[in-house]
Parts: sequence; structure tokens; C-alpha cells
Amino acid sequence: MKWGAKALTGTHRLTVPPGGAGERLDRFLAAAVPTLSRSRIRQLIDDGFVSLAGGVAKASMRLKGLEKITVRTPAPRPSELVPEDRPLKVLFQDAHLMVVEKPAGMVVHPAPGHAEGTLVHVLLSRADALSGIGGVERPGIVHRLDRDTSGLLVAAKNDAAHARLSAQLAAHRMTRRYHGIVWGRPGRPEGTVTTLVGRHPVHRKKMAVRSSGGRNAVTHYRCLESFGGFTLVEFRLETGRTHQVRLHCAHLGCPIVGDDVYGRPRKVTLGKGAGAATVAVPRFLLHAFHLGFAHPDTGEWMEFTVPDPGEFGAFRAAVLAAER
Repeated sequence: MKWGAKALTGTHRLTVPPGGAGERLDRFLAAAVPTLSRSRIRQLIDDGFVSLAGGVAKASMRLKGLEKITVRTPAPRPSELVPEDRPLKVLFQDAHLMVVEKPAGMVVHPAPGHAEGTLVHVLLSRADALSGIGGVERPGIVHRLDRDTSGLLVAAKNDAAHARLSAQLAAHRMTRRYHGIVWGRPGRPEGTVTTLVGRHPVHRKKMAVRSSGGRNAVTHYRCLESFGGFTLVEFRLETGRTHQVRLHCAHLGCPIVGDDVYGRPRKVTLGKGAGAATVAVPRFLLHAFHLGFAHPDTGEWMEFTVPDPGEFGAFRAAVLAAER
């Protein structure tokens, strides 16, 4: 049984077929309800909106077949966030989505310590509507970039578009490419980094490459140019784990320049001897320059590309000047 795009709110009842035995509850519902992303389904389960006759619903529980499942999809609460008119480049907008270029230094959505000035606040000033799947704090947000990472993001303007874009992201059909300047040079000019990524066991705000207990993370890279002791690298994400590119660069021994969490301090010494100079890097040099996806309504393939920000050229020029 599949529900149509209009079945985004209300109460719905399903019976698990015998063939569903052994399936995880969240995976079963994600296949049965294509208008709801798996993350949204897990959120509904955690919030108590999914129930099983005779049992408590948990996302990871294994179904036995023939269970009766009730799913309530409440209408999103009105957002109390105040729209903010701040500079933001909008590359595309229609009734279903927006593609924007997030500047470095802007947090994507409200969080502790960031109650205003986020991308969500600015989107609310630009869009006539945003999807409610992300809740009142994350309306329209399909994927994220770190605060100091600049570049392209797509935001959904209705729940059906959000679910379809999220499905592309989960199935690795959305293309995301980054440019980054790293310390040193990877051992091979191009390759793939595949690891498990999870929360750091001690520093809970950091991620870590783990031998077990993490989620699979895959990053493809190729070196574009070396200058001084640095390299401009292109990254293509197959998965989208938190801090994935930054963590994988550090794992290669080539952390992103300016990444003082996984790499080195933001003050970089260029040149040697009496001619040495210290350059302060205001952010880590990572930029999401390319984004591609199928339009959630028409199916048309769309691609967007933006140039690297000025910090990239300024740092390269400083390195080359110190080499003279």
C-alpha cells in the first residue's frame, strides 16, 4: 500500500503483509509511505505518533508480519521564527524548492547559541512557504552545511518536494561536489575514502573515524593543483555524514586549511626565515560548488555551479607570494 502525495497529515492505518516479516519498522514505513522521509518517520516514532496494536513502536524493531500499525502525521506547528532580510544569493526558486548559496559563517538552522541569523531565518524572508517536515526549527531544510562551509543548498517549499529530495539524498542520487584547500597532498592524486563515522567517544561535539559502531561514509577525491605545501582538492560525496569531508581529509593526513577542530590552528606561517609571514585564515577553506538533483515535481535533472569564494584565491596568492 502506498499513500499519495496528499497524505501528509491525518491518521493512517496499515497491516504489515506476511512478506514484511523481519523488516525494520522505519524501513517498512519509508517504503510504504513515499511522501515521508525515513528521518521524518523516525521522528514520528520518537514523538509517539506511530503505534502498534499490542506493542510499543521503536524504529529499529523487527516486524513479524500481520501487525496493525497506526501512523498519525500531525500538521506542523506554526513557526515562531522571525524572518530576517540578510544577504543571500538565490540561484533558483519555483513553487517547490529554492537553491541558494549559503555564505561562510551562517548557521543553517536555529540551535543552542544560534537563535537568530540562521539560513532558516533568511529563507523565511525569501520564500512564500517552506516544508514542515523538518519541524518548526528546520522548515525547508533538506541537507546542511557546516557554519564555516560556504556553497549550494536546496530547500523544499512543501512536504512532497521535501520527501522526494530527501529520498534522492538517501539513495545517493543527489550530486554534491566540494572544493577544499588542504595541508600537504594526499598520497594518491585521486581515490576514495571509505570509513565508519560516529560520535567521538570523548569529545561529543566532534565526529571520529571508528572501527565499529559508526555509519558508513564514502568520499571520492581528486587533486586539482598543488602550490607551496598545499593542494586544491575536489571532493564528491557519496554519503553525507556530519563533518564527513573534514574528517576524511584529516584521516588522509591532509586536513582542511583553517579547520582547527580536525586539523591545525587558523594562523598559518608561510615562507621561511626572515621572510616568514603569518596569515590568519578566517574560516576553513571548504566550499560546496556543485549541486545536482532531479526536480521533485517534473523529474527534470537540474545542476548548479558557483565559483569558489574570494578566500580561496587570496590564500593561494599569499602562498605563492611567500614562495618568491
